[in-house]
Amino acid sequence: MKIVILDGFTANPGDLSWAELEALGQVTVYERTLPSETVARAAEADMVLTNKVVVSKEVMDQLPHLKYIGVLATGYNVVDVEAAHQRGIIVTNVPAYSTESVAQMVFAHLLTVTNRTEHYAQENRQGRWSRNADFCYWDFSHMELAGKTFGIVGLGNIGRRVAEIALAFGMKVKAVSSKTTLPAGIEKVSLEALLATADVLSLHCPLTDSTRHLINADTLAKMKSSAILINTGRGSLIDDQAVADALADGRLAAFCADVLTQEPPLADNPLLKLPNAFITPHIAWASKEARVRLIQVATNNVRAFLSGTPQNVV
Repeated sequence: MKIVILDGFTANPGDLSWAELEALGQVTVYERTLPSETVARAAEADMVLTNKVVVSKEVMDQLPHLKYIGVLATGYNVVDVEAAHQRGIIVTNVPAYSTESVAQMVFAHLLTVTNRTEHYAQENRQGRWSRNADFCYWDFSHMELAGKTFGIVGLGNIGRRVAEIALAFGMKVKAVSSKTTLPAGIEKVSLEALLATADVLSLHCPLTDSTRHLINADTLAKMKSSAILINTGRGSLIDDQAVADALADGRLAAFCADVLTQEPPLADNPLLKLPNAFITPHIAWASKEARVRLIQVATNNVRAFLSGTPQNVV
């Protein structure tokens, strides 16, 4: 079997191994693939693995040997799944590999806002504490999480784990969810009620037509001006300009995000320069432990397909 990995660098920039996958077939790994290069690189492939490289109907039409597409991620919007199904091409993904890492990033962002440890560490590297007249100083009003309301939109694997951590901090947890029954300690509420009461609002719902720009000028107007908004889901869950305007006008205290609508973002994205916007470059999923799981499950998906019992099929 000829296996082509179209964009292997982000999952494995060199600190991990493809050896188990290489034992299953003839593997060619490309660090990155431009759209114009996809067909030529996959022309002889029986199996293609992709993270962000789009495999469209038009691409599939030009790949006569293709039998399998493995997405090196949980989301599989980069593949035209309907077109694949029509051609008898199996498509798989890697569910739940990054739950712990993404949940951890949510609270890394939140604690950045509430405690500003990096700010003080940088100040003290420059000698500020040593020059201080008192035994301590602070530049921000710090916030204690216990007793505050943590709002969650979407209670999938990550949303539930985030809820557990918020409860461990002593927070009240409320959620918008399609589920009828929620885990103990989580109050099910409407979106309107969540917007009005959340001190922290964290987005964990899938991106659909109904959730695109879920956070916009209208919904921001219903939130507390002291609220902290966190997005580690999908960039387009928020309207970038509306959030930037709310931050600049003092109608939103802080915005934390690991995802943006366009990635990499344009240099003039207004969120990048605001002092109360805290943006990380889509790395919540990328702990070494999560990437090890990602490659292991992706390899197991290939192995299962070759044995005639495909798993994690979408």
